[in-house]
Amino acid sequence: MATAGEKPVMVVGLDDSQHSFYALEWILDHFFGPSPNSHAAPFKLLIVHAKPTATSAIGLAGPGGADVLPYVEADLRKISSRVAEKAKQICSAKSVNDVVVEVVEGDARNVLCDAVEKHHASMLVVGSHGYGVLKRTVLGSVSDYCAHHAHCSVMIVKRPKVKA
Repeated sequence: MATAGEKPVMVVGLDDSQHSFYALEWILDHFFGPSPNSHAAPFKLLIVHAKPTATSAIGLAGPGGADVLPYVEADLRKISSRVAEKAKQICSAKSVNDVVVEVVEGDARNVLCDAVEKHHASMLVVGSHGYGVLKRTVLGSVSDYCAHHAHCSVMIVKRPKVKA
C-alpha cells in the first residue's frame, strides 16, 4: 500500500482485445476524469501488458517448430508495441499523462499478480472477455485467477451487452 503522501497504485492489465481497452477507458473516465472536487488523480496509474513467450504462443510444435520461433517472437513484439502505443494514446486523449506502461514477458495471470506485489498496488483492473463456463474452463480466465490470487482489490470491468 502507499506510504504517507504517496498515491496508491492502480495496475491495469491490458491485452490486444476490445475488452481490455474498454476497461482502460472506463477507469480513465471514472477515476481519472475531470471532476470539480479533485485537482489530481487519486491513483498512480500503471498499465501492464503481458507478452506471451514465442514457445507458449505456438504450443508444442513438431519438427521445424524452432524455425518459426523468430517470426512468432517478432509478431509478439509488434503486438506488444502496438498495445503499449494505443494505451498511451488513449490516456493522452483523456488528458492522463502521468502513466507508466510496462510490457512484461510471461503468462498474464502471473505477470499481473507479480506487478501488484512489485508495485504494492491497491487495485488491479482487468477487462472481461465474457467467456462462457466451458471456454473459461478450457482457456483459463485471467480475471478469475487474479480475483483469487492478487493481494489487492480486483475490479473486473465488463463491456455492456449491445442489444441487437
